[in-house]
Amino acid sequence: MASPGPRVLVVGGGIAGLGAAQRLCSHRAAPHLRVLEATAGAGGRIRSERCFGGVVELGAHWIHGPSQDNPVFQLAAEFGLLGEKELSEENQLVDTGGHVALPSMIWSSSGKSVSLELVTEMARLFYGLIEQTREFLNESETSVASVGEFLKKEISQQVAGWTEDDEDTRKLKLAILNTFFNIECCVSGTHSMDLVALAPFGEYTVLPGLDCILTGGYQGLTDRILASLPKDTMVFDKPVKTIHWNGSFQEAAFPGETFPVLVECEDGARLPAHHVIVTVPLGFLKEHHDTFFEPPLPAKKAEAIKKLGFGTNNKIFLEFEEPFWEPNCQFIQVVWEDTSPLQDTALSLQDTWFKKLIGFLVQPPFESSHVLCGFIAGLESEFMETLSDEEVLQSLTQVLRRVTGNPQLPAAKSMLRSRWHSAPYTRGSYSYVAVGSTGDDLDLMAQPLPEDGTGTQLQVLFAGEATHRAFYSTTHGALLSGWREADRLIGLWDSQVEQSRPRL
Repeated sequence: MASPGPRVLVVGGGIAGLGAAQRLCSHRAAPHLRVLEATAGAGGRIRSERCFGGVVELGAHWIHGPSQDNPVFQLAAEFGLLGEKELSEENQLVDTGGHVALPSMIWSSSGKSVSLELVTEMARLFYGLIEQTREFLNESETSVASVGEFLKKEISQQVAGWTEDDEDTRKLKLAILNTFFNIECCVSGTHSMDLVALAPFGEYTVLPGLDCILTGGYQGLTDRILASLPKDTMVFDKPVKTIHWNGSFQEAAFPGETFPVLVECEDGARLPAHHVIVTVPLGFLKEHHDTFFEPPLPAKKAEAIKKLGFGTNNKIFLEFEEPFWEPNCQFIQVVWEDTSPLQDTALSLQDTWFKKLIGFLVQPPFESSHVLCGFIAGLESEFMETLSDEEVLQSLTQVLRRVTGNPQLPAAKSMLRSRWHSAPYTRGSYSYVAVGSTGDDLDLMAQPLPEDGTGTQLQVLFAGEATHRAFYSTTHGALLSGWREADRLIGLWDSQVEQSRPRL
């Protein structure tokens, strides 16, 4: 017999959708709940793969700001997925300012080692300027529109003061700064910092705590949430075609009942619901919002989807027989000496895509393999997805031979990479507040439909990292947004129960 409770459909089985489902399942209204996931697995942009004799993260890599205010950290701790070091109070108190740790080794494109002292000096300058961007928060007028323009303007003034440096040192400093721009593109998930809006940039909130990984894989977390849901809640390989809302739909399976929403799936299935929580990535909405909702979204919401940024940040894992890096090395930074943030290079992607690579993270040692993880963002990252494995491997082998100054360096024996831009239900990695948009657009993304209060309330709700004003682009932002929408529904049901109680 069908459950008498409200029928709720969650579209998307990432951490936002799973979090919403878990919260709703425990409510006394006993909702009839289904999570519709377009792919064959849960987790969305959390994707751990068993590879090279260990686990690597193709999607979310770290818990950013693992401390008491981070619900992902709290859940991971509750599920016993974190080690002693990660759980230590000391770790939770570290304030990184959200910046990437300094590299252990720095190689230049001419095969020379770059002094850590010089890199530290440039890091201090760059991150000092990033901190200054917070000063523009909520200013209606800024002299420049983007974070990139602000940084470049300030750096130009600094360069004028580098009088004691010779020409080569000046060039090297600018090349190091260029690497920091590329790192920031990876952090923001954008092609260029010129695309990131300056005024709202400081609204993104960094939680304290030293970023940590889940040794057994990030997916352990989503797997545990999935396991806690009632059997058959999750439906895989079920892409949604159109969400029909603001209607009165009848289905043979529910005689005499009408529903305000009907979800039409790609396979022809038609599922009626009282409420639908949409948790699909912003990249997917950018491509499909005009056909995904019927009637179309209100103009303001459609505009917010268009204006907000959604970029690509990919990883390339390389496995080596023997490490060619020093034993305690954690991060190898690569500096391209012919680059500068103050110069625009209009070279073909074919010849230069790999210059956007910020360097390589040394993965924790696996059984018998040694693995590096390269990060690359933007159009170069999207171009990389179009190349064959052989082409990528060949390019990176040449890069590594060049920067180590060892033309005989053996090629990696195997490779694995992410391709988030090509993934049809994702179309990129995560959101940022682009020039022309503000934090208000993230709030607009989160507004349920119908907006005007007419018709049945809370028909279509929205969750996902691009709907959280302070924590967009993070897994904790996504999880909190799922909980937020579940709580919105629970509030509605509780108020309905209150209203239906007889007055004494």
